Amino acid sequence: MPRKAKPGKKFKLKTHKATSKRFRMTGSGVLVRTKGGKSHLRRRTSDRTKGLLSEMIVVQGRKFVKRIKRLAPNMD
Repeated sequence: MPRKAKPGKKFKLKTHKATSKRFRMTGSGVLVRTKGGKSHLRRRTSDRTKGLLSEMIVVQGRKFVKRIKRLAPNMD
């Protein structure tokens, strides 16, 4: 969210740190995210499934992309 500036001064855009850690912008400008469920309770998960968790997924939805760009304006 943009913050209010004091009269006669500019304000800095603050990055939402959780958003910047979860999402990445590719070189071609596509927004990607990682999959969840990688932290614990994976002992019985197959190796193939664990390997699939490392893939990056393209963020679908125009509104999601708009919200993420607003939360992390310097991520470009």
